[in-house]
Amino acid sequence: MDGEELTEQETALYDRQIRVWGVDAQRRLSKAHILVSGMKGTVVEFCKNIVLAGVGSLTLVDSREVTEEALSANFLIPPDENVYSGKTLAELCCDSLKDFNPMVRVSVEKGDISSFGGDFYGRFDVVVISSCSFATKKLINEKCRKVSKRVAFYTVDCRDSCGEIYVDLQNYTYSKKKLDETDECQLQYPSFEEAVAIPWRALPRKVTKLYLAMRVIERFEEAEGRNPGEISIADLPGVLKLKKELCDAQSFNESHVPDALLERLVSDTSEFPPVCAILGGILGQVPALNPLLMQTHFHF
Repeated sequence: MDGEELTEQETALYDRQIRVWGVDAQRRLSKAHILVSGMKGTVVEFCKNIVLAGVGSLTLVDSREVTEEALSANFLIPPDENVYSGKTLAELCCDSLKDFNPMVRVSVEKGDISSFGGDFYGRFDVVVISSCSFATKKLINEKCRKVSKRVAFYTVDCRDSCGEIYVDLQNYTYSKKKLDETDECQLQYPSFEEAVAIPWRALPRKVTKLYLAMRVIERFEEAEGRNPGEISIADLPGVLKLKKELCDAQSFNESHVPDALLERLVSDTSEFPPVCAILGGILGQVPALNPLLMQTHFHF
């Protein structure tokens, strides 16, 4: 897979998808190195998709142990407790993903994702993180942006039947074909910090209410020192109070952040497997097929 050309074995294995996006795209995919942190249901779906598609290498980071919640959405965890006992989520997912496609190098990196230096992130072409705080997302995005080469950065989160994907491709160049002409186009992506710092009144009208609700939940968890998802219906009064404070500070109409949506997000923070499959499928297409996506929200 390190060669310039696809091997005969690769060409035979990926024949159907090569017919869809061509040999050049498959060659680039087979040389891509992806880092993933936070092995929850949506991320697991993404990993499965890119491993089956034939990515060059996949590195997993998640030192957490198996919980009942993880078992409900992570199909890569073996059902036998004797198998997963004493292993981290990253190690268990690594073992399962290797069986999906032996031609893809899947490995585990131990440690805290936020403690790795810029040189570490420079080893990858794509970094995908999930289940981490706002401060961690901002920190890792900054590190990716400081690397000498362009490192694509993605965050993905799913709560119940709602989810969002954030994309930072930095300065992205792509080609657009019109009849016999090919135009070179450029997109300048904002950093994660810049994107979420845009005043709510200045956001395009097409921005969903879910985006605003997710920002309120994110701010509440950060203010309370909680990990993502560590929230319950008992926190709803505090969440509504914070929503009012944020809207007042920005002279923003509170009705654009419905109380019912906030109640839904705090009532059930677990992932809904069918939604994980949809989000993971969309995220798996983003690096190769959808560069125009910057921040997308899904509400099912």
